[in-house]
Amino acid sequence: MAPNEQINEYIAEQPEWQRKVLVRLRQLIHSTDEQVTEAWRWNAPAFDHNGIMIGLHGFKHFVSVWFHKGALVKDAHKLFDKPEKDEDKGIRKYKVHEGEAINEKAFVDLVKQAVKVNQSGARLSDAKPARKALVMPAELETCLRNDEEAWAQWEKFSPSHKKEYVEWITDAKQEETRKRRIAESFHMIRTGAGLNDKYKVVS
Repeated sequence: MAPNEQINEYIAEQPEWQRKVLVRLRQLIHSTDEQVTEAWRWNAPAFDHNGIMIGLHGFKHFVSVWFHKGALVKDAHKLFDKPEKDEDKGIRKYKVHEGEAINEKAFVDLVKQAVKVNQSGARLSDAKPARKALVMPAELETCLRNDEEAWAQWEKFSPSHKKEYVEWITDAKQEETRKRRIAESFHMIRTGAGLNDKYKVVS
């Protein structure tokens, strides 16, 4: 059986509300680019363009749209669910729950981006993981903010230099050690020196 026939049969077997959602999603996907092709993958509808791109699956309370390279797509309208166990694979999911309307404009934008990602030949390894926010020790922040010169120097530091100081302080096992490191850090930062500058050999 051809993929389009399998998809037709799959949609016909779903509850009425899912049928309507699946039919509309299918139309919207095809509306983005005439070269989108249909496939039958993992016992569910799939849509390809220069390789695997999108999958659809009906569940009891929602219809899930799988963007296989979703990690490379900018989700400006926040349609994607929070990544779960498949985050490392790059998959991102948009779920339409029963009684919920499809955000058609935002969805089409995601599909267009997915097409461009596949056309570009980009790989999931190109996706850069989000940088975790640096949690600065409250005592260090207070010291630096109370001294204009020290805070100005801190603001000039690169993320890696800031991280070195923060980790050095938070790794302290004893409170006394922590206080000493904060004091040392304050004086070094005020002069614009990175934590590891003291180990550099001047030739």
